[in-house]
Amino acid sequence: MKKVMFVGASGSGKTTLYQRLEACHMDYDKTQVIEFHKNVIDTPGEYLENRGYYSALHVTSVEADVVALVMDCKSRRNVFPPGFARMFTKQIIGIVTKTDLILEGETDDYAEDSLKQTGVCEIFKISSLKNQNIEELRKFLEWN
Repeated sequence: MKKVMFVGASGSGKTTLYQRLEACHMDYDKTQVIEFHKNVIDTPGEYLENRGYYSALHVTSVEADVVALVMDCKSRRNVFPPGFARMFTKQIIGIVTKTDLILEGETDDYAEDSLKQTGVCEIFKISSLKNQNIEELRKFLEWN
């Protein structure tokens, strides 16, 4: 069972994803500090949005087996600098969230391309609310 650390902008869906993966009651809760759970480390979006907190992300990643860079499929604000994934010595994955919000004719190309520019190779596209592709992520994390 791999422990995963979620890193992403405020509102990208990190906490909702944690709640879905851990089968918790799904309720919006603004993450104020780094929260350690059984198999998840949930980080506040401000830690990514403020470079002064990068060292806290780096140090905290020591506790994880996998670092997941999370981006909302509708976001057009890339808060991940190119090569960002290289700061971690752990396995890095990308997660495009809220895919249930993609309308006909729209794509999640911006989010996927942004994650690839960080250095991510493997990307999961999920919807926590609709439970789409959650099982695929659970299998990757060896939670089954």
